[in-house]
Amino acid sequence: MKKRIILITFVFVTLMLTACSNNEAITKADERVKIGVMFSDAGLGDQSFSDLGLIGLEQARDELNISFDYREIKDTGTYEEGLEELVAQGNDLIIGLGFSLQEALETIAPKYPDTSFVLMDSVSDVPNIYNVTFKEDEGSYLLGALAAMKTKSNVVGFIGGMDTPLIQKFEKGFTEGVKSQNPEAQVLSTYANGFGDDKLGASIAKDMIAAGADFIYPAAGFTGVGAILEAQKAGIYSFGVDSDQYYLAENSIVTSMLKQVDIAVFNTIKEFVDTGKLDEKNKVLGIKENGVNLAPIRVINLSPAEQSKLEKLREDISNGSITIQ
Repeated sequence: MKKRIILITFVFVTLMLTACSNNEAITKADERVKIGVMFSDAGLGDQSFSDLGLIGLEQARDELNISFDYREIKDTGTYEEGLEELVAQGNDLIIGLGFSLQEALETIAPKYPDTSFVLMDSVSDVPNIYNVTFKEDEGSYLLGALAAMKTKSNVVGFIGGMDTPLIQKFEKGFTEGVKSQNPEAQVLSTYANGFGDDKLGASIAKDMIAAGADFIYPAAGFTGVGAILEAQKAGIYSFGVDSDQYYLAENSIVTSMLKQVDIAVFNTIKEFVDTGKLDEKNKVLGIKENGVNLAPIRVINLSPAEQSKLEKLREDISNGSITIQ
């Protein structure tokens, strides 16, 4: 009888401890900061901006113990619907990952003034939308300078996704970088009016190659992937964008202009987790702020003088000695 009482007591205590442990786990899960993300129409798998954003989210989940959910427009129909779903979930911070989210965020955010929203890659004046943008022109300037140093034909090409102020920054930086080192070089420039058509990107690149271009820089998402593959097929050089895209064309991609979206997403979430708010309305990230950079240079060799010149340009941009007009 005594043994039975002891056994019953043991089972009861074990169940109580398990219940307490489960309740504690639920409480901790409930206390985690919840992040919602709406991706732009390029979506996951773009091998660029969106995929970098997901890397930042996963790092925040692993290191900051946050939870996150996301929506893609293919699943929701419109950006507004996706954002409404994320709000309804009770997310503490909602990130619109891409400039194309601006209009939708400006429609939704005023309806929920107690929720903080982040617009990545554009600028909104709505009070509860916090903006994170990049100095794409700084990294693109370095690419242009590099192309100008190594071009044999004195013709290089730029392909933009959409003719918007954001993509124009890539073009402007690239062109000024080229001219800083080789004023006689010609920069061919074409806008594809879309980020998702690799066949169109390949066609534009083919025309540029026929016109003599021996370096091509696409800032055009998946459209740009087509251009890069066409460049490799033709035996000329290209540059990646946003992420290190070397793996796409290992005989063509010299380097990539890194737009460190993953770092920006992680740091934004970390600030929110640490302080419960975002302090800076407009955050602008360039070379100095570790927002843009270049991937390792491959495929071609730089002389010591060329390497030194490129490093000096990076330093001068960082300290403000070079400004892109």
